[in-house]
Amino acid sequence: MVVSGSVGLRERKKQRTRQALIEGALRLFSEKGFEETTLAEIAAEADVSTRTFFSYFASKEEVVFYDTGSRLDLAVETLAGRRPGEPVTGLLMRLVEESLRQAASYQNLTFEHAELRMRLVLTEPALQARALLLLFDSQLKLSKALHEAYAGELSPVEASAAVGALVGAIKVSVIANLERDRSLDEILTTARRAAEVAIAGLRSLD
Repeated sequence: MVVSGSVGLRERKKQRTRQALIEGALRLFSEKGFEETTLAEIAAEADVSTRTFFSYFASKEEVVFYDTGSRLDLAVETLAGRRPGEPVTGLLMRLVEESLRQAASYQNLTFEHAELRMRLVLTEPALQARALLLLFDSQLKLSKALHEAYAGELSPVEASAAVGALVGAIKVSVIANLERDRSLDEILTTARRAAEVAIAGLRSLD
């Protein structure tokens, strides 16, 4: 018979190990560089074996994108939770605000680690490539969710175009202003302004 308390203890230990791997990896990426950091070094930072590392993550890239799946799930839930009479642009802006709120909360990371992670994703070639694949997959899922939220009102083409315009505007604006925006808060402000501009152009869908 398994005691529930022991199950909770094991789960908390797993969460602490996972968090230690994430923080250790980001610290090493900052000190040594992403490409120069090895999996063995990341594991050692968390005081675990390389084998244990693979119980949590499949690669260095996956450590950086550790919360992508959960954030996408929340975004899809937001779209599925369309309020009665809520216009397309209203729902999309609510999605943006919720996403920015999550980013600003740092998701259990310190401010420094959260800022470092965003800059790594935007500047490291290997992470940029992974980010593009994840971005494409995310946009497809968000387009489907938006279409379903407005079944009979919004065509698949319109839903896809809306998501593409919004995500594209944010992505390009953030990258274009990366040198000027020195902090995470400034980056998020740029993202919000880009979203507002894109959504203003989508009002014909309302």
